[in-house]
Amino acid sequence: MLLQRFLVRLLTMLVTLFGVAVVVFVVIRVAPGDPIAMMLPPGASDDDITRLRALYGLDKGIVQQFFIWLAGVLHGDFGTSISLRQDVLGLVFNRLPATLELATVALLMAIAIGVPAAIFGARSRGTAVEAGIDIASGATLSIPDFLWGLVLILLFGVLVPVFDISGRVSPQLDLPFVTQFYLAESILRLRFDLTWDLLKHMLMPSVALALPLAAIIAQLLKQSLKEVLDLDYVVLARVKGFSETQVILREALKNAALPTLTLVGVQFTFLIGGTVIVERLFSYEGLGNMAIDAVINRDLPLIQGIVLVFALLFVLINLAVDMMYALLNPRLRHG
Repeated sequence: MLLQRFLVRLLTMLVTLFGVAVVVFVVIRVAPGDPIAMMLPPGASDDDITRLRALYGLDKGIVQQFFIWLAGVLHGDFGTSISLRQDVLGLVFNRLPATLELATVALLMAIAIGVPAAIFGARSRGTAVEAGIDIASGATLSIPDFLWGLVLILLFGVLVPVFDISGRVSPQLDLPFVTQFYLAESILRLRFDLTWDLLKHMLMPSVALALPLAAIIAQLLKQSLKEVLDLDYVVLARVKGFSETQVILREALKNAALPTLTLVGVQFTFLIGGTVIVERLFSYEGLGNMAIDAVINRDLPLIQGIVLVFALLFVLINLAVDMMYALLNPRLRHG
């Protein structure tokens, strides 16, 4: 059952990636603007433009261009960036770790805020405390992540300049890293001075990304807990003398967490998508920031590479969540 589910999801993933590749390739080519004209100075001759078009394969028909590009992608060649003159895959893999670390820290923050709020709200159901948590969750969710970013910049970058609000790491520090996973590598190397510096730069964009997701987790998990707390086996646990906190943590939380787990997986993909604007706001050197530069410069190969990598991340995360849900749910595991 699980293997069949995995194979179906894998096939769906391949179809999704092909569809994304077709849509992105066509849309960015029919959009107004000539990337070759943006590369050349105003006095460039027609011969210069023709040579550059031939160099980047833009002198061919759109269908021919697509299949040439697709054949290259299947062999690991995503082309050359028009604006940076470097290999697209190398550029994307150079920035991707920064975005993944930022999104992971934001997700952990959202769970750390949302789960205790949900448990506290479920324990205080029917009281003013639950109403207060609902109001706070609604207010937090109604403000998008980029607006939270602007608020945090104003508060902690202008009024009370406590945290770093620009860049990924202080430029004066000696960086011994051999990978782009700076945060993970600094912990493994026991270089906690670098870890602290990285976290200080990561804190504000992570909070901006985490707050809306924390509100969603708090609301959904609280509702699930309230439904589970009325079930017979939970009532039996109360009769046995367990306190309300013990009942929630030992009996109700495991079953109530399944719907939230699915939602968190889906929302994590949106959180990665949200890094595009938030990274720009905080000048964070991640993939989202580079995506905006690629769009501004009409860098077609780089846009295609970034979108395809984002799409691959989305489908892989959804596949992992689907498999995890099937493993944790007995009805699916033994069905």
